[in-house]
Amino acid sequence: MIPLLLFFFLHLFLFQLFIPPLCALESRSSRFNHLQGSVLLDNQVGPMLPKLPPLGAPQPFIPLLAPSPLAPFTNTSVPKLSGLCTLNFTAAESLISVTAIDCWEVFAPFLANVICCPQLEATLTILIGQSSKHTHLLALNETVAKHCLSDVEQILMGRGATNNLKQICSIHSSNLTEASCPIKSVNDFYDIVDTSKLLTACEKIDLVNECCYQICQKAILEAATAIASKGSDILAINAPQVHPEHSKRVNDCRNIVLRWVASKLEPSNAKKVLRGLSNCNVNKVCPLVFPDTKQVAKGCGDGISNKTACCNAMESYVSHLQKQSFITNLQALDCAETLALKLKRSSITEDVYSLCHISLKDFSLQVGNQEAGCLLPGLPSDATFDSSSGISFLCDLNDNIAAPWPATSQAASSSCNKSVNIPALPAAASSQNSLYSHDIPVLVLVALSFLLMATV
Repeated sequence: MIPLLLFFFLHLFLFQLFIPPLCALESRSSRFNHLQGSVLLDNQVGPMLPKLPPLGAPQPFIPLLAPSPLAPFTNTSVPKLSGLCTLNFTAAESLISVTAIDCWEVFAPFLANVICCPQLEATLTILIGQSSKHTHLLALNETVAKHCLSDVEQILMGRGATNNLKQICSIHSSNLTEASCPIKSVNDFYDIVDTSKLLTACEKIDLVNECCYQICQKAILEAATAIASKGSDILAINAPQVHPEHSKRVNDCRNIVLRWVASKLEPSNAKKVLRGLSNCNVNKVCPLVFPDTKQVAKGCGDGISNKTACCNAMESYVSHLQKQSFITNLQALDCAETLALKLKRSSITEDVYSLCHISLKDFSLQVGNQEAGCLLPGLPSDATFDSSSGISFLCDLNDNIAAPWPATSQAASSSCNKSVNIPALPAAASSQNSLYSHDIPVLVLVALSFLLMATV
């Protein structure tokens, strides 16, 4: 039985999250949108939600309420499948179940960047990779891809996932094809790629150190470049410059490489690898949309002659950020740095973070009315479902890490060089004992039954 205090906390959380107008976030969630360096693609913004206005109150976005407390999971509907998709969904049954929970209809827009979309992309990659064992192809043709993406949507929606996954995650049927990559045959892949070297680097990755040392990522890029340059030396690894059209080809071939890796691993192990790699890209970029800093500059200008006015302006500004999405602790570090650089360009030279007690949690979605910022872990995580408590996800309410004010006006080159020591997983503090057991990190338990208590 969930303690009374927990129910009170959940009530405050849902009341704050769903009843007041919420500013909708721009979704920059997909792995395809966050690739860096020589394989950079343009970020795409989910069209379902408006941009944060530069000044003033954000536009309202109120999620639809579930028809009954546990309907999405206890009364799953039978999906209407095309019958024309060649993927074996049974082979990835557990992955599909996890994806449906990760992309649950109410929370999907707020967990898209870190949990929902990386899990969806990993599931699609594994489905195609596993099917290649029989088809000997690492891509679907456009017609089959459309049917398969539609079928995946129907299956997930039947289990409670949101009905606009394609928009939230910027996924298109072309993402299931070979796109511009010249190789999709497994046999051709073996002829070009040093598969032994690739598998050794990627069959098991260090989730903490991979993002900095890039052992698997470098092997994937080498393989992708090799198959992208078939018949041409333009894309040689040591080429001094890669043109945008060639960069896109390398990125498309990267997806082919990921599918091959997924075909050589058990689905559960493939998921760990793919989610670990996607988190490296996710944690590189702050997903928040920053309003104009004019009002902050006005309140904190003139050498901060009025501390109260300055901190009131900062509080008002940060409140806009706190209505967008849940972010990881590492993303919060990037967000803090991004905002600080914007403020410095607005002629604010003093450390307003320290002055106004701004912490990393202030950049994430707020939980309840207690100013409890929820930071997701920097390592891959999933939401979970329990028939009695509903949806839950790992969330840190306790680490009060001060937002660092950069010493220079230049952004740091890599999060690996940052001096702030952030735990890879959330820590638990004695002030939150009612929210977790002694051996489990803090969980924000979202009881679906509270949705019925919400009235618009």
